[in-house]
Amino acid sequence: MKMKKIAVLVSGGGTNLQALIDAQGRGEIPNGRIELVISSASDAYALERAAKAGIETCVIERKGKKRETFTRLIQEKLRDAQIDLVVFAGFMIILSPAFFEEFANRCMNVHPALIPSFCGEGFYGLHVHEKVLEYGVKLTGATVHFADAVTDGGPIILQKAIDVEEGDTPETLQRRVMEQCEWKILPQAVSLFCDERLEVEGRIVHILPA
Repeated sequence: MKMKKIAVLVSGGGTNLQALIDAQGRGEIPNGRIELVISSASDAYALERAAKAGIETCVIERKGKKRETFTRLIQEKLRDAQIDLVVFAGFMIILSPAFFEEFANRCMNVHPALIPSFCGEGFYGLHVHEKVLEYGVKLTGATVHFADAVTDGGPIILQKAIDVEEGDTPETLQRRVMEQCEWKILPQAVSLFCDERLEVEGRIVHILPA
């Protein structure tokens, strides 16, 4: 089986990138390797995490560019690096539809809620957890899905749930969802892709036996 080349797109601190780096270091992504980290901001701490792990980095700033131009520059960089899988890990920019046509079912996103709840435009970062607490749901969690042109709309790969606890704040909930859900299912989903165990049929992602 061919080793898959992975690129991770980031905009900020890079905690999910670190989860992937750590999982790779533990041998949990045996058929894939993170080859490239692209950041939309030059001051993103994720770049330091990548550099420390010996991963090539690239900054393509969104500021001052049309969305189409910004998207095209990212596509060109990914093509040049012959990337097999793109992972959005706290990447805060919406790309043009052309990107998702080229990387259909080869682009993953992690979202800090159980899609289709608390997702779509405006649901990102701490806002998601604020809305979860406002609504009073008893379970929340994270979803890894294939990304397409609809925000948080692509086929679901993995989900993991946790209880919403009495006295939770958006900050405590965000931390638990990251540690107990996002950091576990994102490396798992990436590994399944690299093992060629994901098959997409319409909206359904089948996980094939090992």
